[in-house]
Amino acid sequence: MSHVLSTAPLTAPDRAERWHEAVSRTFVPLDVTLLEREPAPGSIVGRRLGGLRIVDVAAGPQTVTRSSRQIARDGQEFLILSLQHQGSSLKEQDGRESVIRPGEFSLSDSSRRFRKRIDGNFRFTAFHFPRHQLRVRDEDLRAVTATAFGTGSGSGALVARFFSRLAREAAGFDDAVGRQVAATALDLLALLIDERRGRLAPASPESTRATLVRVQDHIMRHLSDPALSPAGIAAAHFVSVRSLHKLFQAEELTVGGWIRLQRLERSRRDLLRPDAQSGGVAAVARRWGFVSPSHFSRSFRTAYGMTPSQWQFDGTPDARNAAPDAQDATLDARSAVLGV
Repeated sequence: MSHVLSTAPLTAPDRAERWHEAVSRTFVPLDVTLLEREPAPGSIVGRRLGGLRIVDVAAGPQTVTRSSRQIARDGQEFLILSLQHQGSSLKEQDGRESVIRPGEFSLSDSSRRFRKRIDGNFRFTAFHFPRHQLRVRDEDLRAVTATAFGTGSGSGALVARFFSRLAREAAGFDDAVGRQVAATALDLLALLIDERRGRLAPASPESTRATLVRVQDHIMRHLSDPALSPAGIAAAHFVSVRSLHKLFQAEELTVGGWIRLQRLERSRRDLLRPDAQSGGVAAVARRWGFVSPSHFSRSFRTAYGMTPSQWQFDGTPDARNAAPDAQDATLDARSAVLGV
């Protein structure tokens, strides 16, 4: 469910007070100072995904401060991951000061003082969740707050792409899928922090590749099981969920994204079989582990630009003759179902 606030209908003098109330209610109690004589309109659009809140914020120049007084009064311990889309912000916490530019993201911890200043119009998406849900050491978290994480390559890129996709697709998830996706997002963030702090033991490329092949074989043998999950896969191979996600970095996909890609590719081919015409789209979706026909249809359209029914009608002769277990997914399809 989305919650929307806009100060556009208000007069300029009333916007500052209303905005201060809205920001503090959406996140944690904060001091907000608007830097324009006549404040520009601002908007906040929020929605929930399990314990995770996703908030799109757009407004004009301002400073936001979390003081010791506010921390002592409310004692709230939340983490806020901010993915910058427009404008640059100067963020300060734990003795660091960083400029966060469009395309970058950063972390803030509400249990300690922080400050953010934005000198122009801006837009960002914030992911707001209880601190205890991110299972990393406090000392490691302190070492990465107010840090600009780039999105060019590596773990930072994987986290940014996953969170971006999460924000776009959150409205289409039911509660069960939403909780699992939110948990995966936090696992990936913990993986990034552990990697930045050097807590991931290096492994030889040969050993890593061999483990990845075993894991992928396990996934393929259980692809039809709707309950297939990163936690179950990790347990079956005696590794942590974080280590499992680390294995898939070279694939440019999350574990869930790789599973979804394989399911979609096999469904795409099965839809062109003669017996699929009688069994219907829902039967194909169930065969490959999709939890519901609607979820399958949304994922299929996102990946291939058409509905499953349209694909059945418009599928090419070459596709009809393709081997069911062929793996010819394109990078665009990978990115679409990530995601990355």
